[in-house]
Amino acid sequence: MILYNVTINIHESVHDQWMKWMQEKHINDMLATGKFSSARMVKVLVEEDMGGTTYSIQFVTDSKETLQRYYDEDAPKLRAESASLFGDKMLAFRTELELISEH
Repeated sequence: MILYNVTINIHESVHDQWMKWMQEKHINDMLATGKFSSARMVKVLVEEDMGGTTYSIQFVTDSKETLQRYYDEDAPKLRAESASLFGDKMLAFRTELELISEH
């Protein structure tokens, strides 16, 4: 199992708009690609020097190959939408994680 983790710091001035978009549209759009089986959104509980609020959104997929198909087929469009809506008010970085075990 692969977790596609997107960590986002969002500026206070667009926080509420972003949160609504993320929970009502973007996560659903990601799941609608058919490449992820589930998603979870968590708040990072540290204060950032740069301000804003940081969240981690984790999408579960079955393999690196499926994740690569997402990068090739879906990521450009979905990333462009977030950039056009939130621009420099949103800073994102992405991490690929492999689940080793659950206890």
